[in-house]
Amino acid sequence: MRIRKAVFPVAGLGTRFLPASKVVPKEMLPLIDRPLIQYAVEEAVEAGCETLVFVTNRYKHAIADYFDKAYELEAKLEQAGKHELLSMVRDILPRHVQTVFVTQHEALGLGHAVLCARPVIGDEPFAVLLPDDMIWNRGRGALHQMADIAERDGASVIAVEDVPREHTNRYGIVSAEPVDEHLARVRGVVEKPKPDVAPSTLAIVGRYILSPRIFDLLETTRAGTGGEIQLTDGIAALPAQDPVLSYRFIGRRFDCGNRLGMVQATVHLALEDPELHNAVVAMMRERLALEAN
Repeated sequence: MRIRKAVFPVAGLGTRFLPASKVVPKEMLPLIDRPLIQYAVEEAVEAGCETLVFVTNRYKHAIADYFDKAYELEAKLEQAGKHELLSMVRDILPRHVQTVFVTQHEALGLGHAVLCARPVIGDEPFAVLLPDDMIWNRGRGALHQMADIAERDGASVIAVEDVPREHTNRYGIVSAEPVDEHLARVRGVVEKPKPDVAPSTLAIVGRYILSPRIFDLLETTRAGTGGEIQLTDGIAALPAQDPVLSYRFIGRRFDCGNRLGMVQATVHLALEDPELHNAVVAMMRERLALEAN
């Protein structure tokens, strides 16, 4: 079955980006001329998702406002004959795509955030996208690649990438049996293992396609430190009920949950923009020349 729904957990406070994130949600910080959340949304829509579920907190109104219709702005742009800008504002989402906003009343972890979306998702496979992970590719997006595999194999699919062994204690790490260059059958998941005991160097990143069975597993998952329910704990129990595959996606991931990742993503996108490329290259060369002196 092709996925039709995607969940975006966006209830976090974004403390790494204070003081900016005091008034602007981290997901609304710009990469060039679009907010971070837009890149994840476009990836989900390209993969075939038509219902986008944002799990947020009661203070984050900016994300809902961004995807809502801006009547006054559109009227002014139309009156001014600024049709290109008008089209840009109106086409943030295709007309067939709907948004649903669900409140996570307490910050009880990523697993709990996904569980909050259960009434909207129902009994069908669905995607989870963490907007912090901006994944760029010239071809099919990472989620589209994963959706094709999930539909073909009838399996849950988790995006992974190789990390240095000394960094395994920063990620959820899968224990998996290789199928081919990109795919492996997941046997288990270990949350942030020490390098000497990590079962592999395949780290889970912020793209998932999950069976609806994950909801029952999350319901029975014991809360850990801080009372949080971890999504990885639910995924670790899923292979006993349903097939789970890890997938090394084609593309480049930028960790926009920290300042360096945001800078790297911004520079990368600027270099990919024909209008910005030459000016950015010239600026970088000038700066490197100054550093060399």
